[in-house]
Amino acid sequence: MVRESSECYVEGALCLGATMLDAEQIRFFKTQGYLIVPGAMDTALCRRVRELMWQALPPNTRLQADDPASFVGPFSEQDESSDERHMRADYRWLNRFLGVNADVIRLIYSESICQMAQQLLGGQLRQAVVDGSPMGSHGPAWPGGPTDPALGNEGARGVYCTLPYGNKARGPDGCHTDGHPFQLGVVGLLDDCPADGGAFKVWPGSHARLFPTFALRYDQPRIPYYPHLPGFKGISHSEAYTVELSRIIDEVEPVECVGQAGDVVFWHHRLAHAAGQNYSERIRQAVLADFWTHDLDTLRTKPVSENMWEDWSLALQRADEQSTAIQKNERSSP
Repeated sequence: MVRESSECYVEGALCLGATMLDAEQIRFFKTQGYLIVPGAMDTALCRRVRELMWQALPPNTRLQADDPASFVGPFSEQDESSDERHMRADYRWLNRFLGVNADVIRLIYSESICQMAQQLLGGQLRQAVVDGSPMGSHGPAWPGGPTDPALGNEGARGVYCTLPYGNKARGPDGCHTDGHPFQLGVVGLLDDCPADGGAFKVWPGSHARLFPTFALRYDQPRIPYYPHLPGFKGISHSEAYTVELSRIIDEVEPVECVGQAGDVVFWHHRLAHAAGQNYSERIRQAVLADFWTHDLDTLRTKPVSENMWEDWSLALQRADEQSTAIQKNERSSP
């Protein structure tokens, strides 16, 4: 299936100009499974969303925006929340209510970001819904299970933050893939994120190694969630996946997607990734969102094909051909 671009994701979204990916960026995404695009988001809106995060905290919270010493985790018992739509636990601070906020949607689904997503995906993209149903609204996919983001999420995933670890002992890096149906993920930095500051971490090229280990193209089987049964949050993985992921952890050097406020990271849905460990003095603040085409429900349960890009844009499918042609021309030049 060959896909060409069509309409923008959100009507009236902020446009930073005719930002388009070049052939080398598309080729890099195809081979590595991720792509960092500096300055793709409006920094004034980034500042506004950071303010919304602070405003969403309860009164008398220990965390204070003007006191960096208060940023260090973990959350105190009085500040914790188990609400999946605004979770605060350990070192994680997730506000999924903001995933359907108008400013957040204008920020992460701007016209320029949508254009870049369509260059990769092609097809007609699903539109986000301002004030729609946020991720986590439907609770667990089954009793005792985790929140299933595939159920009724009408906006971005939300704003995901990691508190500084302070004196917490450093642990080994682990990674995973996400289980809910989508095709292209995006992480947008709301604030500067230095090295060792909890940046989105990726294992380059892992998407191509893990894609064949799945039975379904954009989804995967689920099992009832019980702690004593195999599976990650109720997601059933094949033995081939488990073996290959272990090899990737041993063989591939992960990359920290550090950057400044306004930078975004596009990533393939089968890319191994993780939230990095935060040993900086800043709170890692990012907005996470998904892109998918209107025919995802038709495509997601199809068997995995030999050509993992057959549902993506023509420009992406031809990226290797263009790169080969350039190399041939360079070799033949006097």
